Amino acid sequence: MTGTENRQIAFLGTGLMGAPMARRLLAAGFQVTVWNRDRAKAEPLAAAGARLAESPTDAVSGASVIFTMLSDGAAVEDVLFTKGAAEALAKGTVVIDTSSIAPPIAKDHASRLADRDIAHVDAPVSGGVVGAEAGTLAIMAGGDADVIESLADVFAPLGRVTHVGPSGAGQICKLANQQIVAITIGAVAEAMMLVEAGGASREKFREAIRGGFAESRILELHGQRMVERRFEPGGPSRLQLKDLNAVAAMAETFGLELPLTSDVRQAFEAFVAEGHGELDHSGLLLQLEKINHRKGAADDRV
Repeated sequence: MTGTENRQIAFLGTGLMGAPMARRLLAAGFQVTVWNRDRAKAEPLAAAGARLAESPTDAVSGASVIFTMLSDGAAVEDVLFTKGAAEALAKGTVVIDTSSIAPPIAKDHASRLADRDIAHVDAPVSGGVVGAEAGTLAIMAGGDADVIESLADVFAPLGRVTHVGPSGAGQICKLANQQIVAITIGAVAEAMMLVEAGGASREKFREAIRGGFAESRILELHGQRMVERRFEPGGPSRLQLKDLNAVAAMAETFGLELPLTSDVRQAFEAFVAEGHGELDHSGLLLQLEKINHRKGAADDRV
């Protein structure tokens, strides 16, 4: 099964990440049906050629590839099994879950779908809204290698896919990615605090170290957000905390001590608890400013 003419795609979840991903698939020539809990978030895709579905079961009817991009494991469970989308799938259908959920939940979904002769790929992504819009996402795919290889044409408009292991491996790799993201955001934010306290310009500091050993996408994108104090998401802090909580749960399962992850998780926990869960995760800078009682820490929150 190759070529866009043979792919009927259903995309469930058209929020910050899902909408640009669905738009990329439409631009590549695929026939895409979209559904979102809040219909208003799916409606703009109609102008790009998407069919709007009234329910998850309506969306997956006749589709051979199903994407889910939902907030958490409970939301994926609800759409696939409680709302009955899985029951409406034909044998041989492939479900690609690009949501970031706990690995045990991904494995459970894979097992239950396999009982229906439906393939499952856990394929969380990294790259944010910018990567989703540009088609440069890093896609970490867990599941059967042959199934993933057969989906090369579907993944191509979205970014670079890597088969990282069996079912659940994609989600483990995404959690590891989120560890690095969160810790690096914390490191950049603390560095911003230090250079300003020492009389240097945050903007010029970021400019000076670009291209050196501290260079990263976090420094490039989130460092700029910190300089400009633009904390609209992006990646909401509540979802960063959700992923860090999942890391903590898996670390406990594996008997691992992860002190850096634990520290940054506590910082995000406090930030979200204060009502800032919808701010971008680069907004962790504001939490550090509050801790250090810096002038403007409260006034600059958006």
